[in-house]
Amino acid sequence: MNYRLTISYDGSRYKGWQRLGDTDMTIQQKLENALFEMFFEPVEVHASGRTDAGVHAVGQVANFKVDKDVTPKEIKEYLYRYLPDDIVVTSVKKVDDRFHARLNATEKTYVYKIYNDFYHDPFLRKHVLHVQEHLELEAMKKAAAYFVGEYDFSAFTTAKSKKKSHIREIKSIEILKSGHEIDITITANGFLHNMARKIVGTILEVGLGNFKATAVPGIINDRDRAKTGTMAPAKGLYLYNVKY
Repeated sequence: MNYRLTISYDGSRYKGWQRLGDTDMTIQQKLENALFEMFFEPVEVHASGRTDAGVHAVGQVANFKVDKDVTPKEIKEYLYRYLPDDIVVTSVKKVDDRFHARLNATEKTYVYKIYNDFYHDPFLRKHVLHVQEHLELEAMKKAAAYFVGEYDFSAFTTAKSKKKSHIREIKSIEILKSGHEIDITITANGFLHNMARKIVGTILEVGLGNFKATAVPGIINDRDRAKTGTMAPAKGLYLYNVKY
C-alpha cells in the first residue's frame, strides 16, 4: 500500500528533512523510526522536497509504501502518539501506487516571515526573522514583481545544488504586512537549493535601501551569486503548500 502524509513541523531543533548518518535529529529519521516501530520493517519516507536545517513546514507532503494494509486513521493516530511534539502528521490517505511526493509535485508555496520592529517578540524569535531597521514595503513589492516568470535562477542557488537545469517558473510573490509582521509568499513550479531564502534576502536588501528594485533583472540575467542579497536565515521559512 502507498500512503500519502501531510506533515507540519517546527524545524528549529532539527538538521533538516533528509536522513543523515551521524544523527537522528532529522524529520525523515523521526518519521521512519516511528513507522518502523509500527510495521516492524524498514520504511523509507519520500518528501516533496528536502527542507534545510531550521526550516519549518505547514504542509509538507510525503509518501511511503508498505506491504501491510492498515487504515489511514490507524497510521495518523499512531504517529501522533509516538512522534515528538514538534512534528504532527495532519493527514494520511491511501493513494495510487504510482504516486511519489517529490516526482509528482507540480507547484510549491513557501512563506517567509519577518518581524519588523526595533524590539523583537520573544515568543516568535525562533520562527521569524527579526529586522530592526525600517523596511520599505512598496520597494520590496516592486523588486518581487521582477522575479515572477520563467528564468534561469543560477544566481539564487548555492554550489550544493546538483540540478541539471536552473530554470524555474515563479508564478507569484505576495508581500503582506499586518502590524509588525511581514509575510513574503512565493509560489513556483519548483525551487532550487536555498532559492527561496536567496530571493527573500535580495528583496530585503531592496527594502533596506541597499539595492534598487530595478537591479533585480540584471542580477537574474548575470547569474552571479555574488550580486544577490545575503541569504535569509532558515528560521523564517515555511514550506506552506504542495500541489499535484
